[in-house]
Amino acid sequence: MTPALPTPSGTLFGVALNYRGLLDSRLAEFGDKPYLKPPQRPVLFIKTPNTRNGHEGSVTAPAGERLQPGPALGVVIGRRASRVQPADALDHIAGYLVVNEFSLPEDSYYRPAVKAKCRDGFCALGDQLVPRDAVAAVEDLTLRLLVNGEVRQENTTANWVRGLPQLLAEITEFMTLDVGDVLITGTPEGRVDVVPGDRVEVVIDGIGRLANTVVAEVRP
Repeated sequence: MTPALPTPSGTLFGVALNYRGLLDSRLAEFGDKPYLKPPQRPVLFIKTPNTRNGHEGSVTAPAGERLQPGPALGVVIGRRASRVQPADALDHIAGYLVVNEFSLPEDSYYRPAVKAKCRDGFCALGDQLVPRDAVAAVEDLTLRLLVNGEVRQENTTANWVRGLPQLLAEITEFMTLDVGDVLITGTPEGRVDVVPGDRVEVVIDGIGRLANTVVAEVRP
């Protein structure tokens, strides 16, 4: 009997700047203070538990703020991973799902953007977990962001800065990933603004579709 896939109920770890086009667009500023040089290791952030959302869930656009969706491939950990070697890294993956990592625009990568990243409902996870072995070429998947049925953003995991073996090896060198944790492998350059009433969809070939509706903030 095939073992059941784990529920993606653990910690949500995001990877920033993992698309070549996005990293290249920021290289000039990384030569200035406070950075002084481009990042040498993965730039990580956490989507806190209150950010969890799902397929067909609503996402609240904070009043007076710009809201931007972020299409991403999510990697669900299936076996505890600590100090893994690149050659063994994929053995720790249970499967893949679609993620929409909503945030407010970021001006800096120097400090974690908690206020921009960790609003309620700001991390939608698809309801379909595709087993690792069912995806032949995880580093050649096309991602599309659609707003009201129109493609507004398109890229491919072939443009990752770090592939999964390197990413998992570098992260687990200092931090253990546990069963059910989700690694959000990065959002590409070209993020767009969405407003209340918009229907936002992320489609990843071979993985699935995730849809959410943007609603206006209601303040007491």
